[in-house]
Amino acid sequence: MYQLPFITTVVEGSTSNSWGSQFVVHPSVNSKFKRLLDIVGSLIGLLILTIVFVPIALAIKIDSPGPIFFTQERYGLQGRVFRIRKFRSMVSDAEQLKYLVSNEANGLIFKNKNDFRVTRVGRFLRSTSLDELPQFWNVLVGEMSLVGTRPPTPDEVMHYNQRHWQRLNVKPGLTGEWQVNGRSHVKDFEQVVDLDLQYQKKWYPLYDVLLIARTVLMIFRRVGAF
Repeated sequence: MYQLPFITTVVEGSTSNSWGSQFVVHPSVNSKFKRLLDIVGSLIGLLILTIVFVPIALAIKIDSPGPIFFTQERYGLQGRVFRIRKFRSMVSDAEQLKYLVSNEANGLIFKNKNDFRVTRVGRFLRSTSLDELPQFWNVLVGEMSLVGTRPPTPDEVMHYNQRHWQRLNVKPGLTGEWQVNGRSHVKDFEQVVDLDLQYQKKWYPLYDVLLIARTVLMIFRRVGAF
């Protein structure tokens, strides 16, 4: 497992990394309103999960052999490691086949509109964001938030520079600026970082409610990630 280049000294509530920059605790991290919103939202999400779990699980198993869930290590607030689970939307050996898929994005994100590894059921799950439902558990236990930055993978963070680390001053989220401002056509990692940092500057408690409402509208319009 890749380890973050931390100097574990904590000074005035912030953690320094090896570049000398600090992970500053963003106000959203200590917001009681945001945490209450996360708890209520995650409970609603988990209720939806219990309702749709059986049909989704059956569809995944019938469509493609392999597990129901895809599990992956991610990095969250100030580089804390946690594990997420999604409904599996790709073939079971997708990681081994990744080298056969060209990256249509620039920088430290990977996207391909016609990725052959995505199953038929997986495309539906992604377009409706149903594949993300299990992550409401991560929100409930406080590893994620309803709104925040996309949680990066280990192979991504090992290439981070000082600017990129600033994304981790907030909890990772199920949705955020990138998701509601063109997730499918913003294909440059630096633009994604710009959007994440923009969220940190613009944040206030009710701003999360606005982004959640916009996300719900997008889902109903079936404008999701590919």
